[in-house]
Amino acid sequence: MTLSERTIRAPSSTVRLWLAAIRPKTLSMAVVPVFTGTALAWQAQGQLSYGVMLAVLAASMLIQAGTNLYNDAADFQTGNDSPERLGPPRMSAMGLLSCGQIKTASLFSFLLAAILGLWLSWIGGWPILLLGSISILSGYAYSTGPRPISHSPLGEVFVIAFFGIAATAGSYYLQAGYISPGAIVIGAALGAFAAAVLLTNNLRDRREDKLSGRKTLAILCGRRPTVRIYILLVFTPYILLGLTAFFFSETGRLWLPFLSFPLAAMLAWRFSRAVGAAYNQLLVQTAQLQLVFAALLSLGLIVF
Repeated sequence: MTLSERTIRAPSSTVRLWLAAIRPKTLSMAVVPVFTGTALAWQAQGQLSYGVMLAVLAASMLIQAGTNLYNDAADFQTGNDSPERLGPPRMSAMGLLSCGQIKTASLFSFLLAAILGLWLSWIGGWPILLLGSISILSGYAYSTGPRPISHSPLGEVFVIAFFGIAATAGSYYLQAGYISPGAIVIGAALGAFAAAVLLTNNLRDRREDKLSGRKTLAILCGRRPTVRIYILLVFTPYILLGLTAFFFSETGRLWLPFLSFPLAAMLAWRFSRAVGAAYNQLLVQTAQLQLVFAALLSLGLIVF
């Protein structure tokens, strides 16, 4: 695809440019663990604070938006993104927004998240202050610093830790005042889906990433082992869900998410045969699978 062809696909208005830079199709990965952790706490406590839930939700989305924005600018500056990349257009690489504009917006997102985090720390104490600080710093360090996380094979681990376990358990803690083992295991399950999204992105971009000196998991393992890792990641949540049943007296609450298992099997099959730009659709659909899994889980916790 040529530069002129990709320019036609580029967003046409200022609002759409910024939305494209934020990557809204993957923001559900910031929303899902907050709602799920809150649903777990509600099931345990029978009550919740809507104000706290909305503040955590906003902070989580701001951290992911800030991470995505900084990644947009940093990847272009390091030569990793070019207008001919297989993935969706990046605003810096297309010359539609300057690196300075995008980095400023990124830092502003992190600042807003920090302000919300201070209020949440007043409610949840030093554990929330520590967790929030590490989350923001890690979001910044994902694309910058002497050893950016996105350049290493640890990206998937980072996603499981922060967009899975930390976000789910932190949301649970703010509502319940403690962390349950179930919240940690469910957080790891949601993180596995998020890691599968990142793995899809990295397998798609492995050629350009290798040329720019990156050593992502997809580069180090090669295509075939990466396919196996993806399959493991999208199946692991169902295994973890079964283990979580041990932490609940009414295990019937946990059966609904298994209705999404055929979707996971279909994605695993398609991923094993995908090439080139086909990974773009698989990336979005893997994020959607996480959303469906979490929605069914939350429904089972709240209704049944």
